[in-house]
Amino acid sequence: MPRRLTVLAATLGLSALALTACSGGSTSTNSDAGAEYGLVTGGTLTVATEGTYRPFSYHEGAGELTGFDVEIAKAVADKLGLQVTFQETQWDAIFAGLDAGRFDVIANQVSINPEREEKYTFSSPYTVSRGVIVTTEDDNAISSFADLSGKTTAQSLTSNWYELATSSGAQVEAVEGWAQAVALLKQGRVDATVNDQLTYLDYEKTNSPTGLKIAAETEDTSESAFAFKKGKDQLAEAVDGALEELRADGTLAEISQKYFGADVTQ
Repeated sequence: MPRRLTVLAATLGLSALALTACSGGSTSTNSDAGAEYGLVTGGTLTVATEGTYRPFSYHEGAGELTGFDVEIAKAVADKLGLQVTFQETQWDAIFAGLDAGRFDVIANQVSINPEREEKYTFSSPYTVSRGVIVTTEDDNAISSFADLSGKTTAQSLTSNWYELATSSGAQVEAVEGWAQAVALLKQGRVDATVNDQLTYLDYEKTNSPTGLKIAAETEDTSESAFAFKKGKDQLAEAVDGALEELRADGTLAEISQKYFGADVTQ
C-alpha cells in the first residue's frame, strides 16, 4: 500500500543512518542564499526521501535518484535559488530525522492528516488523489462503490482499501499488494480491486495497454505535501510561493504528465 496513506509514528529509536545522494537544483553556490529560512546547510535545501518508492522517489537501476517528488523538490529549490541535497532515509525513521534537524523538509508523498498537522507544518499540496475501483475494460457491471456488494475484490488485508471494499459489501481475496491484485483481476478470479488512483495511473503509464479501467472513484481526496518541522513557517511560505509559480508556469503539470500521464497536482 502506498506510504502516502499510512499513518506511522516514527521515533528516534527507529532512526537509521541516512544514505545521501546529492543533486544540484540551481547553479547558485552562494552559501548565504536562504539564510532567512534556517537551513541545515547554508544555500542548500536538504530533502529527506526514501529513494525506494517508485515512481515518487527511486533509482532506475544503478542510476541517479529520480522520481515525481524528487523532480518537484528540485524545481522548488531552483525557484528559491538553492542547491538541493537528498538524504535517502527509511520511512520508519524519516519523521524522527526531521524532528532531530537532520534535514529541512520531507518530500515523500506525505499525506496531510489531522494527526500530522498537530506535529508538523505542511506546504500547499502538490499531489491530489482519490480511491478508485479498477476493473477490466469490458466489465460494465461495476460503476459505483455500491456495485461492489456481492462482488469479489483483491486487497491487502492491512490497507485502508480493504476497509473501503468490505464496507461497500465486497468479499475480499487477500493479496500481498497491487501486482498480485492485478494478476487476479486479469485472470478473472476477482471482479475488481480498490486502490489509490496514483497507483493505477503509474501502472497504466508504465504498462499500457493494460486492459484495465477506473470504474468509479471516491469523492474524498487525499492530499500530499512537503512536511516541515514546526517553526519553519518562513521556509514553508517560500516553498508555497515556489509551488504557486511552478503551477502557474505549467511545470507541475509537466512533471505529473511525465510520471502519470495525467495532472495529479491539483
